[in-house]
Amino acid sequence: QVTLEESGGGSVQAGGSLRLSCRASGYNIGLNAMAWFRQKPGKEREGVAAIERDGSTAYTDSVKGRFTISKDTAENTLVLQMNALNPEDTAMYYCAAGHPFGAWHVVGPMSLRLAYWGHGTQVTVSS
Repeated sequence: QVTLEESGGGSVQAGGSLRLSCRASGYNIGLNAMAWFRQKPGKEREGVAAIERDGSTAYTDSVKGRFTISKDTAENTLVLQMNALNPEDTAMYYCAAGHPFGAWHVVGPMSLRLAYWGHGTQVTVSS
């Protein structure tokens, strides 16, 4: 079975940084597209960052230049480096993994098919 386990969330002051990790089991991160989503209270789930099989990336406008998505294939882990955090970044962050017949999702300009989701890790940014 495929499992995704997020870690690295927490509380940080505005301007600070956090590094989120998503360790996959039963799934090869290096062979698939993956993405990070977030959901804020009272708002829809939003695609934050995505990375394709070829390594190309996409970001929602609000995090461009601040967040970086990457794959650590040696550890079979998806990473989201978040810098210059602001209170608007406060949300539950979810890791998602691709599949050829997964449901379609949009992350910035990129559309990708996703089938597996982690349980989320909370990020809270105070001013």
